[in-house]
Amino acid sequence: MNKDLSKERCEPCEEGTGHLMVNEIKELWRQVPDWTWEDHHHLTREFKFNDFKQALAFVNEVGELAESEGHHPDIYFGWGYVKITLFTHKVDGLTENDFIMAAKIDRL
Repeated sequence: MNKDLSKERCEPCEEGTGHLMVNEIKELWRQVPDWTWEDHHHLTREFKFNDFKQALAFVNEVGELAESEGHHPDIYFGWGYVKITLFTHKVDGLTENDFIMAAKIDRL
């Protein structure tokens, strides 16, 4: 796959859309290697910050991005850290949207 995921847009899942297969996940994951790929189901990454205020600012940036893309991660944060989990709830697994969001979050 040669397209830059960070420049793509998340697309709404259509009825009957399935999750990605292992070979598709492996191909897309190459563009977001800092994310952990777990159980063929979701991507996670933890970000470190110097304090709570910086972590909160990052969460707000991710929130704005999620709203603009229409694809919303699970976000956990506290003093000095943000942990993000991405998967497509509608298909209970990974879709290209999750990799697009991961690539865009990496650019923040």
